[in-house]
Amino acid sequence: MSELASKTCVPCRGGIPPLAGPELEALARQVPQWKVVDGHHITRAFAFPNFRQALAFVNQVGALAEEQGHHPDILLAWGKAEITTWTHKINGLTESDFILAAKIDKLI
Repeated sequence: MSELASKTCVPCRGGIPPLAGPELEALARQVPQWKVVDGHHITRAFAFPNFRQALAFVNQVGALAEEQGHHPDILLAWGKAEITTWTHKINGLTESDFILAAKIDKLI
């Protein structure tokens, strides 16, 4: 498991550039099931055998997001949940996005 999962998300105050290049690639390697999209956000789809289990997972993600103060977009459907995250303040990725992804991975 990635050491990212042991870190805590840090609120972004803006004024910093989004991650790019080797720094972005290094963090992406630590959460290999997440897809970096256009260097802007990361996303992962999770499959479940029914709606109830997908909903339970989404509720866990919601509780984690509140705890971390970092809130992803969550899509819930029968048998699946899709999580997408980026740092809205800078309209791109920060380490906190990858920390949240690693913590979400631990829920499965």
